[in-house]
This record gives sequence, C-alpha cells and structure tokens, in this order.
Amino acid sequence: MRTILTDIKSLVKGIVLIANVLPILSGYWLALFFTNASFLDYWDKFLYMTIGGTLLMAGALILNNWYEVDLDREMKRTQQRPTVTGNFSLKTVLTMGIISSLLGLGMLLFTTLEAFVYGFLGWFTYVVLYTFWSKRRYTLNTVIGSISGAFTPLIGWATVTSAYHIVPIILFIIMFIWQIPHTFAIAMRRYEEYKAANVPMLPVVYGFDMTKRQSAVYVACLLPLPLFLTSLGTPFVMITSILNIVWLVIAIRGLFKKDDIKYANSMFYYSLTYLTIVFGMMIIITLPIFQ
Repeated sequence: MRTILTDIKSLVKGIVLIANVLPILSGYWLALFFTNASFLDYWDKFLYMTIGGTLLMAGALILNNWYEVDLDREMKRTQQRPTVTGNFSLKTVLTMGIISSLLGLGMLLFTTLEAFVYGFLGWFTYVVLYTFWSKRRYTLNTVIGSISGAFTPLIGWATVTSAYHIVPIILFIIMFIWQIPHTFAIAMRRYEEYKAANVPMLPVVYGFDMTKRQSAVYVACLLPLPLFLTSLGTPFVMITSILNIVWLVIAIRGLFKKDDIKYANSMFYYSLTYLTIVFGMMIIITLPIFQ
C-alpha cells in the first residue's frame, strides 16, 4: 500500500499539485471578500472547485508523466516514477490521466461556466501546448507552461463571480511571471539531467549566463504589480514590494557569482517562499478578524 501511495504521489507530482492548489484557494477567498459574500453561500461550489480543480491538475500531471516516460528514463530524479519502474503500465497511467481530467472538468461544470473555461484552458495549455508540442522543441516551453499555471487563481475567483476584475488579472500575471524564474532555477539545478534527456531548456541551449539574465528581467517585471493591489491594503503592498526587491537583489547578485548551482538553489527556495507568503497573506489579511 505504501508503495502504491508513493507511486501515485509521484505520478501527480505532489509538490507541484499542492503549489497550484494555494492560488486557487486564494482566488476563491478574495472573490468572496470583494463581493461581500458568505462562504456558506458558496460552500457547495467550493467543494466542486477544490475537488474538481485538484483532479483536473492531477490528470494533466499524470498525462505529462505518461507522455514523457522516455525522458524520465534518462533523468536521475525521475527514474523511480512508476511509468519508468513498470509498477504501473503506460495504458493504466493514460487511463488514469484521462479519467482524472474528465472528472475534474465535469466537477468544475458545477461551479460556473467561466471557471470551467479557465480550467480547460489551463489543462489544454499544459497537456497539449506544453507537454505534447513545445517541451521537446523550444526553449520557450517554460513560458508556455507558465501560462497554464497562471489560470489557477482565475478558476478560484470565477467560482464566485466574473474574473473581469483587476485583482484576479494581476494574480494571473504574478503567477505567470513567478513560474518562469522558478522553472529556470530548476533547469539549472537539473542541467545535466535535462542535457542527457536532450530537453531544450534555456540553460541547456543558451547557457547559465543567459538564463540568469532572463531570470533577473522576469523578477524585475514583478516590481510594479503590488501597486495594482492597493485594495488589499498598504501592509500587503509594502510586504510584497519588499519581497520583490529582495528577489531582484538575489537575481542580480547571481549575475556576478560563479557558483551557478548555489545561485539556482537560492532562486528556487526563495521562489517557493515568495509564492507561499504572497498568496497565503492574501487570505490572512482578508479574514474577518482583520476587518
């Protein structure tokens, strides 16, 4: 049983799945806050959104594992995935991915049509445009994959009301930009593995210096975004701005450091901390006890 659970966790890329659930919850909670709605009025949609969104993302990640089994055989960190070890047959994994995706989409239909559309667009971008089409062909695969993850806060917000609002739009942009330097850091940390698997990640094709320069540019693009979220309060804007500045300092200092792996580790762990603090803070500061 433990082996089966470990294999399933590997298939759905547990950490990646959890990292995408937080923005969905943040989007949902902020929509309640800005519409002065009660959680009890939308508790049923909350369940459909949470379970459906999780199943949909899990389905996309499982299909990614199914399609990339040949790459996973070449990369040390993925050689224990059940698609490589044979613990799950490829037919079984494909079936799991399709069923999970369909169930997730089906449950999102019980929220709102807009949330369903965002969920489908996120799934389509990740599975078709990223996994099937761009990852093995272009260094822009990182940018394309980042579009997929950016839909998560829109799903949460649209579960309550239309996402035609400055806050969810900015959340979409933050998620999109955040993922690029985060993924670049992963690609640098796993450079040898991506090179062995012949995956055209930016560090593999253009080197670490180019990757570090682009990372700094993307982090700099985060700087003005808190100014569009003044409706969340001055403390939020100030703390998020400080986090952005610190991240930019780390990125710029890395341009002059020779220890590329140490730089990549710093960028990777800081990006995870950044995401947790920013989206977690959105929920905390809008709790009733702080109003």
